[in-house]
Amino acid sequence: MARTDETGQLTRQEPPSGTTPPGPPPTEAGGGADARMPRWLPRALVLTLALVGVFQLGSWAFHQLTGLLINILIAFFLALAIEPAVSWMASRGMRRGLATAFVFLAVMIVSAGFVTLLGSMLAGQIIKIVEDFPQYLDSVINWINTHFGTELRRVDVQEGLLRSDWLRNYVQNSATGVLDVSAQVLGGLFQLLTITLFSFYFAADGPRLRRALCSVLPPARQAEVLRAWEIAVNKTGGYLYSRGLMALISGIAHYILLVVLDVPYAPVLAVWVGLVSQFIPTIGTYLAGALPMLIAFTVDPWYALWVLAFVVVYQQFENYVLQPKLTSKTVDIHPAVAFGSVIAGTALLGAVGALVAIPAVATLQAFLGAYVKRYDVTDDPRVHGHRDRGAGRGLVGRIRAAWNRRTEGSGDSGNSGDSVDPGDPGDPGDQENPGGSGTGPS
Repeated sequence: MARTDETGQLTRQEPPSGTTPPGPPPTEAGGGADARMPRWLPRALVLTLALVGVFQLGSWAFHQLTGLLINILIAFFLALAIEPAVSWMASRGMRRGLATAFVFLAVMIVSAGFVTLLGSMLAGQIIKIVEDFPQYLDSVINWINTHFGTELRRVDVQEGLLRSDWLRNYVQNSATGVLDVSAQVLGGLFQLLTITLFSFYFAADGPRLRRALCSVLPPARQAEVLRAWEIAVNKTGGYLYSRGLMALISGIAHYILLVVLDVPYAPVLAVWVGLVSQFIPTIGTYLAGALPMLIAFTVDPWYALWVLAFVVVYQQFENYVLQPKLTSKTVDIHPAVAFGSVIAGTALLGAVGALVAIPAVATLQAFLGAYVKRYDVTDDPRVHGHRDRGAGRGLVGRIRAAWNRRTEGSGDSGNSGDSVDPGDPGDPGDQENPGGSGTGPS
């Protein structure tokens, strides 16, 4: 029976000496205040979820607006290309909007005239090809029968083509793809209209756009932005100049070929090859060479092969010789950098990236070049691209030096056998005494 004190409460029994009293039982709260959730954890979770949601929303919006952003990028570079002409007319007193409209009108008239001329020429050639197709087919069949010993006939070939499954499937696919082609044409026209409107606004309101951009920047940053804008205008103009020069050279080369082959419409075809091959990246070369081959085929099938061979050879010459030289001169970047920038631009943005890669890289290189500190280069032969002639003479140099020593030795031995007058001032014996009156050789 437990003891009680005078108040009737149970008295606490002292534990025996040498023993540890038992600890209090665990509370139902699970550790008390120390086991509670940190205050920052809910806010961190909410912030993380918000950032993830914003990133997903931004990624979705970027993918949805990729086409619009590419159109704006093209329009910006077109505005940079025509800004020198617009600024020149504006400095002569013409309103900037009217000057921009005049430049666009001139470009549109030239483009429409060129497309109309090409369209009429192409339509006439297609009609001629259709009318003369039986003759071409007869010539091909005769050539095959002569060289391979076959007995083909035009009627059999025509019936085989008309009854082939390939032709039937092609006609069906073409009929079902009319709506897709129409949608692509309408989409292309809308894209062209969008690019035209944005480039017009960028060129006409260029000063206002620069003022709006500089108004949110400190004065030091304003100067840098204006300088970068000016560099972009110069580099874009230089790039277009180089493309125009290469288009001129390409047109002249193909014009000479077409005149030699007596292909009709040689001037128009030369202009087509020059413009399309230079201003349509990636596939421009193939589009440019297809039309002259088609027209040459109407004259002689072998002429089409000659045109194809010339296009392939000239394209290699242009890629490895002409383009790196002209691009490095006008845009002032290394040919390897120009080639790498085109590959990178194509990988990122496709044909548009290939078109704007070189002026963009040239602008970035010229702008960053002002912030790179330059030092005087040491006078070392390895820096100047040639080795020191005295330090490391090559095989040719050693042979030349040995030949010179041999020639000098034979000349000295030949002179030693001649009789010399002792009183001659030129006698070497008179010059052995340094104290003599005779002067030594200079």
